[in-house]
This record gives sequence, structure tokens and C-alpha cells, in this order.
Amino acid sequence: MTTADILAVCRSEMKGTSKENVGAAQLIEHHGVENDAHAGFGHRQVSLIGIETHQKLIDKGFKVEPGNFGENITTKGVVLNELPIGTTMKIGEVELEVSQIGKSCHLGCDIRNTIGDCPMPREGIFAIVKKGGEVSVGDKIEII
Repeated sequence: MTTADILAVCRSEMKGTSKENVGAAQLIEHHGVENDAHAGFGHRQVSLIGIETHQKLIDKGFKVEPGNFGENITTKGVVLNELPIGTTMKIGEVELEVSQIGKSCHLGCDIRNTIGDCPMPREGIFAIVKKGGEVSVGDKIEII
């Protein structure tokens, strides 16, 4: 079994902006992160990206932090965009299912406007919440 660590749990009030690390959040079944602008009943309820993606830009001299790419969960330890659609991820009692790899670029997002690129369309993933509950920084993600 593969595992990853949660380094940040983020949300924002508006789409197209960086998210703030709030440390913990409630994931609502078939909806997404409570009080997040991206929550809804579609297939992109929760977004995830790895700190490894952040590090690539840090190595190029950019200052980026968890949440800057608009992700709800920043992970460490697994290449997320290599997980097949349909993969189950468990975080304690919470269950997520990978529903999309990457996305169309959100022109005009904060990070793209700041550094000229956003890796979310290439390296981010999206999931639906199959079973809700709380997730927190420090939690382990089991990839099933």
C-alpha cells in the first residue's frame, strides 16, 4: 500500500485565488471542502497537488506555498498525477475517489499572473468525496 502525508489543508472564498492553509477542514460527502469556493456537486469537489510540484518552482527562485495553486490538500510522498482515475484514497474515515487528472488552465488565476505558469493543469488531481469527515495536517493518505 502506498501512503502520502497531508502537509496543508486549504480553502478560499473565491475561485481563481490562492487558498489559505486552515490546518483542518470538514469534507462533505458528494460536495467537497466545507466553506470552500470550489465545493459543489460536480466531479472536482477536492483538489490535490504535491509539495514536490511546489519544490520545482521554489528551485527556480519563486516563492510558493501550499494553497497557492488553488489546491485544497497539499501532499508529500506520491506522484498524484500518475494515479489512475477511480483510485480510492482513504484519510482516516474519509474516502476520496480520483475523478480527474489536471484541468484546463484557469486564465487569470493568482499564481499564473504572478509567475507566468501554473502547474495545476498538469500535476494537480481532483477527487469526489465518497465518505465525509475531517482531514488535518499530519494525516496519512492511504492509496488503495
